[in-house]
Amino acid sequence: MFNRMFSPSRLMLVVAFFACYFQGICQQIQATREQVQVYSSLWKGERYPDGRPKVSDNLVKRLANISMEEAWGVLRNEGYNNQFEAGWQVIHPDKPLAGRVLTAQYMPSRPDVDNPIKAKGKAEGRSGSPNSWPIDVLQNGDVYVADGYSKIIDGTLIGDNLGNSIYTKSRTGVVFDGGVRDLEGLEEIEGFVGFVRGVDPSYIKDMILTGINYPIRIGRATVLPGDLVLGKKGGVIFIPAHLAEKVIITAEFISMKDDFSHQRLREGKYTPGEIDQSWTENIKQDFMQWTRENPAKVPMSKAELDAFLKDRTW
Repeated sequence: MFNRMFSPSRLMLVVAFFACYFQGICQQIQATREQVQVYSSLWKGERYPDGRPKVSDNLVKRLANISMEEAWGVLRNEGYNNQFEAGWQVIHPDKPLAGRVLTAQYMPSRPDVDNPIKAKGKAEGRSGSPNSWPIDVLQNGDVYVADGYSKIIDGTLIGDNLGNSIYTKSRTGVVFDGGVRDLEGLEEIEGFVGFVRGVDPSYIKDMILTGINYPIRIGRATVLPGDLVLGKKGGVIFIPAHLAEKVIITAEFISMKDDFSHQRLREGKYTPGEIDQSWTENIKQDFMQWTRENPAKVPMSKAELDAFLKDRTW
């Protein structure tokens, strides 16, 4: 019974809580490495010092080229039904947003919450307004994802100054369930991609940052620090780190199959009926030959493709 009550991940969380409690530092700002590891315990790879999973740069780069629908389909098959959110105003909609998630949570302010958080931030050497604190810890390839509870008026989490800082540190952009200001200035930042709820000239007011790298809600999606995020015109999808490789390679494979099928149909080599049903061994062999003849259309390595095909039923 003890083992059921205290799994390794739950025990880590309990230990982290009591360590926090007895040290008198339980005000939220940034989650501890141990807390981040609890929620991402299925990830077995490299991590940042803050505990977030560090999915490889190679996979993050390839993420930008996959289809949103194909990624969504893989996640649904794995039981992850709450990872997509739409309804955004997009800054630079012609460019995809892809990176590793750093989360921030904001709440309506109240003095008895604000003051201890600001005091803790000062004790930790954090400078400036609390809405700049997540920016200070961004790494290259991170995407700043914030739960601003959809506040737009007086809910503008950044303007063009902070936007420039974000892009300098991350080379990516933001996903804000909240507002921004200085839209024209943000649009001038080449490469900066933003998914926001709206734009307003007001400054941030009556909001407080309560946590960095805690689980947050973005619309109907649950988001963890270290997730991968893919943003395109249709919306934003959050991919758990431990599923990143499977989602990306599966989406790439489906895209390759489509390219092959379209080409062979145009050539008249196969009928639609032959392509749309389970492939014969001859078509499978033709497909593999096609991958060898068209290396530019094969985004994964041969080893990755071979490993994927071992468990693939086509």
